[in-house]
Amino acid sequence: MATVRGRKIFKEKMTIPKHDFEGSNEEWMNMTEKVVGPASYFPSIERKYGQPMQFWFDQLTSVADLKHMEQVNWLKSFGMGHGHANAIVAYVRALPP
Repeated sequence: MATVRGRKIFKEKMTIPKHDFEGSNEEWMNMTEKVVGPASYFPSIERKYGQPMQFWFDQLTSVADLKHMEQVNWLKSFGMGHGHANAIVAYVRALPP
């Protein structure tokens, strides 16, 4: 589990209603916990850049005083793509203080 500003971070979850799912009951049970929002990028970010999300959260704390796009551009200086950098910044900025 990751932390940002001393708070534990949980991946956002969403439930897919059974009546909206076409498939077997077993398939539905496996899909009822789907990560949505910026956190949905986290597995891809970890695979592509070889660092756990906690590493990126910690890096972002050093530039917490910058504006959103400045933080995005700062993460891009690590070779990160715009979408991944934006997802991390949006996620961290949405956390309660």
